[in-house]
Amino acid sequence: MQFGGIRAVDDVSLTIEAGRITGLIGPNGAGKTTLFNVIAGHYQPTAGRVLLDGADITGLAPHQLFAKGLLRTFQIAHEFATLTVRENLMMVPPRQSGETLLGTWLRPGQVRAEEAAVRAKADDVIRFLQIEAVADELAGNLSGGQKKLLELGRTMMTEAKIVFLDEVGAGVNRTLLNTLGDAILRLNRERGYTFCMIEHDMDFIGRLCDPVIVMAEGRVLAQGSAAEVIANEQVIEAYLGRGLKNKPGAAP
Repeated sequence: MQFGGIRAVDDVSLTIEAGRITGLIGPNGAGKTTLFNVIAGHYQPTAGRVLLDGADITGLAPHQLFAKGLLRTFQIAHEFATLTVRENLMMVPPRQSGETLLGTWLRPGQVRAEEAAVRAKADDVIRFLQIEAVADELAGNLSGGQKKLLELGRTMMTEAKIVFLDEVGAGVNRTLLNTLGDAILRLNRERGYTFCMIEHDMDFIGRLCDPVIVMAEGRVLAQGSAAEVIANEQVIEAYLGRGLKNKPGAAP
């Protein structure tokens, strides 16, 4: 992905394996979020291809990727502030009969039945995430961590194949971060969700992710377990610089 003379993503080739939680780390400006934006259809890549289950999805719009089961969250949560938590979840499933005026006039029974089913699914998500206490709270009144939980919950309201989490732990207190981590692990282990997540908290990455991919200056620098990449000399240098890396006591 090139912007003028700058290659923000430069000859990156990687695979996100189904059923895994893959971490994507690197210093600021490494190209991580730009890579997410290319994959998720927010940017048209300058060159290269993106494949989902072997099918070419390069350049598809976000709503088209949503229909194929590829979802992403953002560093700053994008909630509907004037709707409740439950209503935010109920907004997600597509093609609801009640979305059309004719549907509400001509098929009111079908609309009620669908809404009841969607509400039941939303309540299941609320219980899973343990946010019953704020289910009827306006989403705009939630804390930053609760909004991140809500974003994760919205990915549960559709049949997701892969979810890209962009700094899901940013600005979240340690207690809620643990709750988020527990939810991601349970979704992966119990429901088979595939995740790829950008994160700077290495304890969080180490707990959740295997493998971990490291980017620097738009390229893939290293890949392996969290312990392996933390000990990698190139990774240490990318984070600290050559001079700081050689100082006594320096650590990534």
